[in-house]
Amino acid sequence: MRLTFIGADHEVTGSCHFLEVGDCRVLIDCGMEQGNNPYINAELPVSYSQIDYVFLTHAHIDHAGMLPWIYARGFKGQVITTYATRDLCDIMLRDSAHIQEMEAEWKNRKARRAGRTEVEALYTMEDAQQVLRHFEGVAYGQMFRLNDNLTLRFTDVGHLLGSASIEIWATEGDETRKIVFSGDIGNKNKPLIRDPQYITEADYVVMESTYGNRYHKRTTSYIESLTRIIQETLDRSGNVVIPAFAVGRTQELLYMIRHIKEQKLIHGHDGFLVYVDSPLAVEATQVFKENLMECYDEETKALVEQGINPIDFPGLRLSITSDDSKNINFDTTPKVIISAAGMCDAGRIRHHLKHNLWRPECSVVFAGYQAEGTLGRLLQDGAPAVKIFGEEIDVRAHIETIDGISGHADRDGLLTWILAFEKRPEHIFVVHGNEESCTSFTDTLANQLKLDADAPYSGSQFDLIRNCWICRTEPVLAEKEKETERKAAGAYTRLADAGSRLMEVISHNQGGANKDLARFTEQILALCEKWDR
Repeated sequence: MRLTFIGADHEVTGSCHFLEVGDCRVLIDCGMEQGNNPYINAELPVSYSQIDYVFLTHAHIDHAGMLPWIYARGFKGQVITTYATRDLCDIMLRDSAHIQEMEAEWKNRKARRAGRTEVEALYTMEDAQQVLRHFEGVAYGQMFRLNDNLTLRFTDVGHLLGSASIEIWATEGDETRKIVFSGDIGNKNKPLIRDPQYITEADYVVMESTYGNRYHKRTTSYIESLTRIIQETLDRSGNVVIPAFAVGRTQELLYMIRHIKEQKLIHGHDGFLVYVDSPLAVEATQVFKENLMECYDEETKALVEQGINPIDFPGLRLSITSDDSKNINFDTTPKVIISAAGMCDAGRIRHHLKHNLWRPECSVVFAGYQAEGTLGRLLQDGAPAVKIFGEEIDVRAHIETIDGISGHADRDGLLTWILAFEKRPEHIFVVHGNEESCTSFTDTLANQLKLDADAPYSGSQFDLIRNCWICRTEPVLAEKEKETERKAAGAYTRLADAGSRLMEVISHNQGGANKDLARFTEQILALCEKWDR
């Protein structure tokens, strides 16, 4: 019975863990890396065709985004998750595939013009649609027995609609161990969804640490902060631009704005318009409506029982087509624009930033975590100018952050979650946090709380029966490899350009006798023969 750490080890994105129990091989999450990740992930020790199951904690791309990729490489097993996560993945994986295909086509248009080799999309829409056929949904709290080796249960962890911690009872021969994968632990008192539910016993815990060394600052309520920003921006005749993840954060913002409008908290701008500019967000909002009673908190359920749609209000405009999106910026009326992606690294939000960042009357509001290396993080850190679509844009808009609205528990929330275990786990593996965060949180667990905890690097393997490490790996820095790849790509580009120039010279000399050209031909043929070997 072995656990191998593959992704999100001393990193925040790309969550993936490999569990072997008897003849069963399981991935817990299969996420895509986003932003800058300092380390290279280990290779999976088996082929993807040998994976029997993927247990999925939630639908965010950094936990689910590589499922179509492994399907294209042979995975044909079951993906088991909650009903809401299954429904959200149906739109999120298709959206991600569309992005992969569009980015590949954009790169290939440039490659064709430059005479360079074309690239393939990371995965296709067909890959996404096919892997979605392998999803199976289960209810929160249901004991789900897969076979003699594996029984599991999903517990609401309050991070996103459908998000869960996964309890796994693993049996190999006469030995049984219980392993809990925390998933992303949610923040308390968020709009719409329930607070994290707690688990009380486990032999082993694999625990996230995104905010392991930080606290959420909340001097005012979310609604008070958002009200102030909207009021001040509309008073300046500017637009409020909010980069927001299409799934989760957008719906929470709609919930808050509905309350702001209902209570008439904005003065002098009655009926101000709110645009949701994301087809994915529109689809996700429908999923939220369909998963009410299992996932919503009591306050939201009460609204539904009164016949009130908690995420709809007068003045809400849903933008679907690209023309709809473009028209938002042609309209000079001050407004609120909510658009994806939440870290500004892709999607329609970049167009809205291009049109509004340089305007001092506007505001850009961050309401979620911004990973290092993303455009959102650059803006949040005070960059005076940024490049968008190759054009340098001065940052004159007000850059605001609504503190504490993160979907992740802070350090106190993480400690509350782990201290809910009534019996000390035999070992706690700290993952899904950057170097400082996971190291600091591990130190707190080990030295202050006297728990058996550490933060493994990718490639490390642990024996869950003998309670010992099979191997501990050292980190492999990604930047060195990336730098090598950049140099290689640059050398290839220069060589391809030289080849094109050579063809022009050859064409120019066609039909003429030239001893130098003949000698040069022999040299080129000799060089090609050497490289071919």
